[in-house]
Amino acid sequence: MAKFRLFGEPGWGSVIVEAQLEWYGLEFEFERVGDLFESAEAREKLEKINPLAQVPTLLLPDGTVMTESAAITLLLADMTGENSLVPAPGDASRAAFLRWLVFIVANVYPTYTYGDDPARFVPVDSAQKPFEDTVLAYARKLYEQLEDVASAPWFLGERFSAIDIYICAMTRWQPKRQWFAEHAPKLHAIAEAAQEQEKLRPVWARNLLTN
Repeated sequence: MAKFRLFGEPGWGSVIVEAQLEWYGLEFEFERVGDLFESAEAREKLEKINPLAQVPTLLLPDGTVMTESAAITLLLADMTGENSLVPAPGDASRAAFLRWLVFIVANVYPTYTYGDDPARFVPVDSAQKPFEDTVLAYARKLYEQLEDVASAPWFLGERFSAIDIYICAMTRWQPKRQWFAEHAPKLHAIAEAAQEQEKLRPVWARNLLTN
């Protein structure tokens, strides 16, 4: 039987999709892409599948290429027929789930795209450090907005969802877990709890995202 094929790198954004594949019990192969910022060869190889040379890039069992983590999140829920990570139509939490899923991928996630490789967006000169600082400050404001609307014990309240997977992974990146502990305690608690989900422990360990 054909498997999913996930292109990524340990600790990078591919972990968000890897965690979902693991959660659903879907068979997949993980193909490391290498450092897409440092290696032109790595970028050229991935560009043959995804012209943006970004992860996650997921090859479906039928050969279809899927990109954009939010789209993959919704598709995997459709393919499995499960609502354990994505509230089903008619669920009272679905509107909030869709709103904040798109908020994360459209607003928060791009701050890493800009900050990780500023040379793609601004001249690499004395302006680079101020640019990075400005992007990080903006990311903090966005996380503070998420903190304001987060519930407990999970982002949507009593039910676990894919948003909690995003939070668990992304709070390991800038501005790092300690900042969240001090400035966004609800997001920090969600991340810590998601890290203890039995189904996902192997994923966090493979991606070096454990305490």
